[in-house]
Amino acid sequence: MERKPHFVRREFLPREVSSISLTLLLVAVLLFNALLYLYLNKFYSSSGRGETDPSLCPFGYFKLGTVKNCSPWLSCEAINREVRKLKRVGEGAVKKVFLSEWKENKVVLSQLTNPELKEDFLHGLKMLKALQSKHVVRLLGYCEQQFTILTEYHPLGSLRGLNETLHIPRYKGMNTWHRRLMLAIDYVSIIRYLHSSPLGTLVMCDSNDLDKVLSQYLLTSDFHVLVNDLDALPLVNRSAGRLVKCGHRELRGDFVAPEQHWPYGEEVPFEDDLMPPYDEKTDIWKIPDVSNFFLGHVEGSDIVRLHLFDIHAACKKKNPAERPSAQEVLDTYRKVLTLLIRETAMPGIREML
Repeated sequence: MERKPHFVRREFLPREVSSISLTLLLVAVLLFNALLYLYLNKFYSSSGRGETDPSLCPFGYFKLGTVKNCSPWLSCEAINREVRKLKRVGEGAVKKVFLSEWKENKVVLSQLTNPELKEDFLHGLKMLKALQSKHVVRLLGYCEQQFTILTEYHPLGSLRGLNETLHIPRYKGMNTWHRRLMLAIDYVSIIRYLHSSPLGTLVMCDSNDLDKVLSQYLLTSDFHVLVNDLDALPLVNRSAGRLVKCGHRELRGDFVAPEQHWPYGEEVPFEDDLMPPYDEKTDIWKIPDVSNFFLGHVEGSDIVRLHLFDIHAACKKKNPAERPSAQEVLDTYRKVLTLLIRETAMPGIREML
């Protein structure tokens, strides 16, 4: 009689354990999906998935650092009086750039280099003012009379130094397929924003090679991407029959889109007036090459490339009309990120049980 309860307990124990395991598995899966939803929702909202940012100030104002109140863009007088140059950190065809200081904050002061390019400089300022958003470096002030622009400082610099930054011990934990794909998503988000901007469809013309593209973007301290250089953003207006041309010289190489090449062969000398214009699909052609840089050669990056193969093949269609929109590319990137995070996490949940 005393052995019988012991015998019954041994008979039903495996079934009870199986039931508990199944319940735990279901709870773990539901919890994982909830956390994944919250994480991706936070990522999309914090990384510029929307065009507005509650932390941004009204037009003509800015916030810097931990300051809660918005300040008006600095005027010529304020820049001359309150901003102190520290050192020159860069120079391009249009402007030279100085690391500077304003009220104990590091800032960036840009000044016109070549008076012949003042129209490009002023166009960049116009774009910077009009496109202030999560995607664009923060404008702090400007002086048109002195051809001066003041913007927020980002110590990690341009995307040219991404790989070097990721090899610094402090940032090695960021050197993963997951973080690199998120940077690529930031980049495509910016292209999508420019193609559907408040001003209309804008083409990123300063992009004739990979190095030039990378120089146009900044890496923030929390590992997001901002567009920094807006000097060459012509407008496509199909209803008015207006297309664009990126510069007045012949473009060569595989990085630029086929329609950006001189179409009449080597036997006909290049003439800008005869060069056919094109649209924003030139930006789409370049996305796979830029994303390939972002993904690098870390563990898992080849798996990401495999999942992106079809959309990247579509981006490389010779006919621009057959290429996807930036929104379609962005949607695919997001789906791949969600899928791979789920596939990566599920084996770990099973092992826990």
